[in-house]
Amino acid sequence: MAEYTPSQKEQAFLDSVESPKYKRELISGLSPFINEKAPEDVRDFYTKEELAALAVLKGTDRDVEARMPVKLTRHYFEMAKRSPQLKRIVKANPDETLNLEGSEDPGYQMDYSPVEGLLHKYEMGLMYVVSTCSAHCRFCYREELIARKEIERQDGTVAKKGLAQIPDIIAYIKSHNALVEKNGGRHPETGREKLREILLSGGDPMVLANNKIAAWFGALAEAGIETIRLGTKEMAFYPERFDDAFLAMLDRFHETWPDVGFRLMIHFNHPDEFLQKGDDGEYLHNPNGTPQWNPVTKKAMDGVVSRGWLQVENQAPIIRGVNNDPDALRIMQRELYRAGVNNHYFFCGRDIVAYRHFNVPIEEAWRIMNESQKGLSGVEAHARLSITHYKGKTEVVAVTNEPIPGLAGSENGVLIFKNLRNAADAPDRGKVCIVGRNPDAIWFDDYEDRVLFDEVGLYDYARVQKTTA
Repeated sequence: MAEYTPSQKEQAFLDSVESPKYKRELISGLSPFINEKAPEDVRDFYTKEELAALAVLKGTDRDVEARMPVKLTRHYFEMAKRSPQLKRIVKANPDETLNLEGSEDPGYQMDYSPVEGLLHKYEMGLMYVVSTCSAHCRFCYREELIARKEIERQDGTVAKKGLAQIPDIIAYIKSHNALVEKNGGRHPETGREKLREILLSGGDPMVLANNKIAAWFGALAEAGIETIRLGTKEMAFYPERFDDAFLAMLDRFHETWPDVGFRLMIHFNHPDEFLQKGDDGEYLHNPNGTPQWNPVTKKAMDGVVSRGWLQVENQAPIIRGVNNDPDALRIMQRELYRAGVNNHYFFCGRDIVAYRHFNVPIEEAWRIMNESQKGLSGVEAHARLSITHYKGKTEVVAVTNEPIPGLAGSENGVLIFKNLRNAADAPDRGKVCIVGRNPDAIWFDDYEDRVLFDEVGLYDYARVQKTTA
């Protein structure tokens, strides 16, 4: 791997960064529960019967920790002990390995990985900068990365997904953008424009030290990236991470590169992750009737949203037993927007391994989201419902209850998909697909026998023939 030397500007920024240690009080694995080594007040998070059922699966092809390691923080435990929904997010369940159907590389992401740890499928780039989080969601869309599984790549090789390294990523950005500039604003092979936006993802970048995050920020800014995103669930798992040292690093970054935008992409699944509950399990309220936030989370959120130069957006999948509840999603959207957070996407479940245990039927997810947005103002209800096809993010635009006159196959109504994001120069963006309804459908293949119109080609998909530059 080539060396990377920060510029003087970068080095001055890095020298200003403080990287404190954090005490997340992690509980990793089932063993601390099974062997009664977990803190005494945490041990009843699993019942003896639940632990016995999980222990029997250890070392078998249904081992739940082989599919997704168990991990949680003290903060999340304290929130989850009053919330069955939060428990379902982080508690392993034997049923999650009853059906291990699913893709080891959802979306064939590795088809668009020109450099290890980088996905360049859309107009922006996504980087895997770390392979773990402070806690692990059982339904994680990156279970193959978190569990460090070996996957088969397009060329037939089998290996774990690698992590991004600064020298390789910066070299790729500069090479790609130089070709774009030389070719009049478009890449000569893919038709893409300049690579101007990068998302730091994983895993959760916020488990990295401030100086590691700052090193990425500085290198990307110096390479000409116009907007940096950071995707994180740390606001739910360990909000203390958004402390004065981290905020000072953000401020110093903005002072050094004022023209580089920053977007914090957070991940709340349920209002129980940030609202206060009483011993009776009901939300506590302020004198004006608004729900009370957990004070630690509120302090963290105020810290980021008070910086007007950055944007904060929330996105979340709709997961069975977690947030397939219109009332919960309505409260979440309303409260997040009141706190200064935009509602970006709700997702239908992806085709990860074991997805049938977690996913809500697509038409049910549509109903839930639309019911949740009744009573919201226009600005609160900006979130769209997306499901990620191999061609790219695809919006569930509409579900009808009535047939369309003259359209055979629409007797029970139709569902309309629209492509939102498409690879390379996005030739299929905005195109639609219409299928006859199937209330039990939880993935695209459940509609294969009901396709009525498909200009986008969701049901005529072929993998790319080579890694796209």
